[in-house]
Amino acid sequence: MALSSNPPLQVVGYSATRKGDPDRGPRVALRPDDAAVRLLNEGELVWVQGPRRNELATVVLDPALPRGGAAVQDIAGLAVSEVIRLVRPDRERPNIPTPRG
Repeated sequence: MALSSNPPLQVVGYSATRKGDPDRGPRVALRPDDAAVRLLNEGELVWVQGPRRNELATVVLDPALPRGGAAVQDIAGLAVSEVIRLVRPDRERPNIPTPRG
């Protein structure tokens, strides 16, 4: 079942952490109103679907971000200005071909 509204987001910020940093790990920050459209809450895991790969990340809410923008942390394969989509693992399933019998 697909979400009725899952508009793309543009990456407006990227940060990388170092080994031993206390807040290390993949995260995606977006505005609370952008999260509400996607039925996302802070702390949830989402698939970040980028142009080259998908990765699980934790949602962080940040009202200082521009509408339609996202800031990512520790997600390889993304760059500022690229377009991403966020997908909840329990809401949408990847297209897996079913065996024909």
